[in-house]
Amino acid sequence: MEPIRWGILGAAKFARDHMAPAIHAARWADFAALATSDPAKAAPFAAFRPGLRVHGSYDALLADPDIDAVYIPLPNHLHQEWALKALDAGKHVLVEKPLGMAASDFDPVIAKRDATGLLAAEAYMIVHHPQWQRARDLVQGGAVGRLVHVDAAFSYNNAADTGNIRNKPETGGGALPDIGVYTFGSVRFVTGQEPTAVPHAHIRFENGVDVFNRIAADFPGFTYSAMVSMRAFNRQEVVFHGETGVLRVACPFNANVFDQAELVLETAGNTRTVERFPGVNHYVLQVENFARTVREGAAYPCPLEFSRGTQVMIDMVFDAARNGG
Repeated sequence: MEPIRWGILGAAKFARDHMAPAIHAARWADFAALATSDPAKAAPFAAFRPGLRVHGSYDALLADPDIDAVYIPLPNHLHQEWALKALDAGKHVLVEKPLGMAASDFDPVIAKRDATGLLAAEAYMIVHHPQWQRARDLVQGGAVGRLVHVDAAFSYNNAADTGNIRNKPETGGGALPDIGVYTFGSVRFVTGQEPTAVPHAHIRFENGVDVFNRIAADFPGFTYSAMVSMRAFNRQEVVFHGETGVLRVACPFNANVFDQAELVLETAGNTRTVERFPGVNHYVLQVENFARTVREGAAYPCPLEFSRGTQVMIDMVFDAARNGG
């Protein structure tokens, strides 16, 4: 396939450490340009991509006729604005999660995507990982019997980093926008079900952002509980508990960083099956699937409608907390 020529808006650390190298490594992708006004921030990108074009502004990159798609790793409150600008400029868009701060923020981007015929997607990388695709097949295939309950946990501690955008309300900070998307979206992806109610939501705020969340939700066929925090020691796990088995998803969200991606299935008779997925880079797979959709018309694994559904659940949690849930 003809490669997708990518540009990145901003020299964010996450882009430098993960997405830019993934674009560079992916098939059918060319990391061609970066927008930043600071040459020092561009240097680490140019170090692994000789000949990288560096534009001094985001608008200049969007005006570059030799760019097909843009990746947007800007602070949360800027995601929708620049996604719309990129689509208006005729570029395909991969924007970091969350695309918006409320479910309604997705609607203009979905409308613009449909009007332009371009691909716009949220960078929700885990659904591209075979660990999660296998988990979905196991649960929906009856490996744990009828699903009864799901537990999810995701935490890290950035209390000392007061300057971090995740600790600032004006940049759309908070634990739920940052990592709640994983504890909520992963369960929706595996089960194919949507929450019907959030009977309990305890949220602790600091400086106007949520830093600790304890949540109970009801789905049509099972109950759900989650702990999401950026004021607790590093932890991540999702457990699908059925009538005849338990499936544990170890290292569900930061494969190869937090630990190795792994599935542990426990069933009757003390049977324990372990499946591991070493060396799989879900960021690279995300870029390659993006190219297949743009060049071949393949169905994209994570359309905006799915991402909007996760934001609906986040909105439900905030509403439940405000209403004393």
